[in-house]
Amino acid sequence: MNTTKTIQSALISVFSKDGLEPIVKKLHSQNVILYSTGGTEDFIKNLGIPVVPVEDVTSYPSILGGRVKTLHPKVFGGILNRQDNESDVQQMEEFDIPQIDLVIVDLYPFEKTVASGASEADIIEKIDIGGISLIRAAAKNFKDTVIIASVDEYGMLLNLITEQNGATTLADRKLLATKAFHVSSHYDTSIFNYFNTDETIFKASVANGQILRYGENPHQKGYFFGDFDAMFKKLHGKELSYNNLLDVDAAVSLINEFKVDGPTFAILKHNNACGLATRESISEAYVAALACDPTSAFGGVLIANTKIDVATATEINKLFCEVVIAPEYDAEAIIILQEKKNRIILVQNEVELPQKQVRSCLNGLLIQERNTITDNKADLKTVTTTSPTEQQILDLIFASKICKNTKSNTIVFAKSGTLISSGTGQTSRVDALMQAIEKAKTFGFDLNGAVMASDAFFPFPDCVEIAKDAGITAVIQPGGSIKDELSINYCNENKLAMVFTGTRHFKH
Repeated sequence: MNTTKTIQSALISVFSKDGLEPIVKKLHSQNVILYSTGGTEDFIKNLGIPVVPVEDVTSYPSILGGRVKTLHPKVFGGILNRQDNESDVQQMEEFDIPQIDLVIVDLYPFEKTVASGASEADIIEKIDIGGISLIRAAAKNFKDTVIIASVDEYGMLLNLITEQNGATTLADRKLLATKAFHVSSHYDTSIFNYFNTDETIFKASVANGQILRYGENPHQKGYFFGDFDAMFKKLHGKELSYNNLLDVDAAVSLINEFKVDGPTFAILKHNNACGLATRESISEAYVAALACDPTSAFGGVLIANTKIDVATATEINKLFCEVVIAPEYDAEAIIILQEKKNRIILVQNEVELPQKQVRSCLNGLLIQERNTITDNKADLKTVTTTSPTEQQILDLIFASKICKNTKSNTIVFAKSGTLISSGTGQTSRVDALMQAIEKAKTFGFDLNGAVMASDAFFPFPDCVEIAKDAGITAVIQPGGSIKDELSINYCNENKLAMVFTGTRHFKH
């Protein structure tokens, strides 16, 4: 059976006319009968091309303020009839229904209207009825009908009808139907999410996906679904990998904690900070951050909360790193950083991150609200007889911000706006503490006068005992253990300051 079909008639009804003109002209040159409505009909007429108003087919005008134009059996019969079905063919003749081989339609801009802050009445009017029905009908009948549901497919259609002289294959029509069902399902998801107040129902539709080189390991396929270009302007370097993207995500979340602080530079490896410092200048912050753990910094992701200047770029260029991120760069700094051809250089745009975090779990999904709480001075409750000094308070909050963005169980040491060391992802808080002490010793840091942050409470006083022996003088933790008094009493006996925040910051 010959499944190639030549387009002889088309219904065109679109909200946006961008890119439509060459298609209309090509169809006209191929003697295709054009049917249309409203503004699209006027657009075609203004090109000097004959067009049949849909009202002439249905014998009904556009009614209800334009809400009903194409919803009629003579329109949908022309789209949905099965050309190899004898009964359908007979009914087409009996009711004088014109054949429609091609449907070009788009949808009212519902998402853009919601994003604009329009009134509910305006938003409701942007729920398309006729358009979505035409898309579904033509896509369902792809064996006989061509559907173009988005301006994104105009180029493909123009190429098809030009190169194949108005003909399409079954494979062409099925591909376009697939694209059309994507348009309709994405549209319906947006409408549902606008109305939905039931937190136990989750629907998402992400249109802009990309294939990555591979996943976490070379034998795994990897994909990213999101608008990367909205978040970043890529200036240089190779394509980002799955692991790069995870590290970039962690870097962005971490640096957001320091958005309003002085010049701050962070270095991350495997989603955790291995260096972070706040200084008078960004170059000083970078040098101090690198000194935290220069071994782990090799191949890491670097991020700044302010412009990267020439001095900073010169220092960075001495290190092999995968990604550099900043809100802006000096022009000469970019030239310096581009000397390494594979180094990825990103400009971070001001984009609000999603308020829900989603991850796969077992045979489903886990969804939670983003942890938007950042501990600050007003949150601190001093629970010991020794109160922290003003400098210790600054360091405690600094350490807490890092702790919040580090894999649990975690312990963070900080002093004078510098990450000294951390213990990350350990099965025991004592193990995390011992790891942090060992790392500090490895890189020659003196812990005397440093502060300690913990992502969760201490069920026993052992951690504060070990920390005090290492030189720690102040501790920040959420509190909440039924044995809090054991740690508080030890701190009182040994003149350590301890503050509670009341907020746990686990990160699994």
